[in-house]
Amino acid sequence: MARNKEFDTIQVLHKAMEVFGHYGYEGTSLPLLIKGLGIGRQSLYDTYGTKRDLFISAVKHYINEKTATVISYLERPGSVKEAISKVFYEVLNVLKDDEKRKECFILDSAISQVPHDTEIAEFFNRDIKRLEEAFYNTLVRAQEEGEIGMQKDIDALAKYQNHSRYSLTQVAKLSSDPKVLDDFVYCIIHIGLR
Repeated sequence: MARNKEFDTIQVLHKAMEVFGHYGYEGTSLPLLIKGLGIGRQSLYDTYGTKRDLFISAVKHYINEKTATVISYLERPGSVKEAISKVFYEVLNVLKDDEKRKECFILDSAISQVPHDTEIAEFFNRDIKRLEEAFYNTLVRAQEEGEIGMQKDIDALAKYQNHSRYSLTQVAKLSSDPKVLDDFVYCIIHIGLR
C-alpha cells in the first residue's frame, strides 16, 4: 500500500524556487536542497525525481502561476492602462517584499539554463509567445478604445511590455534602492503607453 505524502508538494515547489533562486541551478547542491525543502532525500527522489526534474517542475510552476495572473489582469474589462499598470505594480510589490522576492529569482536560474537545456528553452518560448499575444490583444483593445494612439507599433510594444517584466527581476537583483524599481516601472507604463 502506498504511503500518503507527509508534505505539501506545492509548498515544497515554492521552497525549491527559493533555494534555486538564491543559489542558482549550478550552485544548488543536494544537501542545500534537502535542508531548504525540509524533506528527506528519498522523498525528494520519489516525488520529484532528479535535481533537474525538480528544477524544471519549480520553474514551470512559477512561470505558469505568474503567466495566468498576468493574463487575468490583461483580460479584465476596463482601462487597458490600468490593467497593464496592475501587472507591473504587482511585480513591483513582490520584488520589494524580502520574502516574496526569493521565489522570483528562480527566473535568473532558469534563463541561464536556456542555452543549454532545450526543454527549458522550449517552455520559455511557448510562454513568451503566449504572453506577447496577451499583451498584443490588450493593446489592440487600447487602440480601439482610444487609450493609445493608432500610430503605435503594438507588436513591438507587446514584446517590450513582456520583456520588461523579466527585466524587473534583474533590476531588483542589481539595486537595493526601491526608487530604482519605481522609476523603471513608471517609465514602462507612462512613457511606453503614451
